[in-house]
Amino acid sequence: MALPPLATVDDLAGHMQVDPGTLPANAATVLDQVSAIIRKQAKNQFVRRTTTLKRTPVEGVIRLPLRPVVSVDAVTLNGVPVAHDWDDETERLFVGACERVSVTFTHGYASVPGDVVAVALTAAQRVLTNPNDLRQETVGAVSVTYAAETIGASLSPADRDLLARYRRTFAVGRVL
Repeated sequence: MALPPLATVDDLAGHMQVDPGTLPANAATVLDQVSAIIRKQAKNQFVRRTTTLKRTPVEGVIRLPLRPVVSVDAVTLNGVPVAHDWDDETERLFVGACERVSVTFTHGYASVPGDVVAVALTAAQRVLTNPNDLRQETVGAVSVTYAAETIGASLSPADRDLLARYRRTFAVGRVL
């Protein structure tokens, strides 16, 4: 399933303070590319989904690996519902069962967080502003030097730091 870009061409035009019709014809493609790079870096799709996983509680607790958890829809053991309690503050699912259970939960974002949209827009702007991937350009007495991040569709260290908080987490069980 192809995911939509994290920002629209109209968003990009507004960010760049230009009319959408003046953007290069490949603006939508660039947004698709930077969106894929951001999703890969963040290890997050930035969409809302429902997932069913099998997990074994550790001391009655399960940590769900996909964030943010919106709701825990069902917990079953061999098809039989299991009493459970989801704690939003600690992001832990408390279950009474000690055996492997099936957990169905809804997770993700109803809309793309604003800071992620900002990363997509600035990365797309860098690509569109420097389409020839120049490092430095001199014309007569005027010299322009581009930052390394403007070469290709890449993320700056600040972008990567911002996206780190959106990375999926994985539940680690105790080895017995």
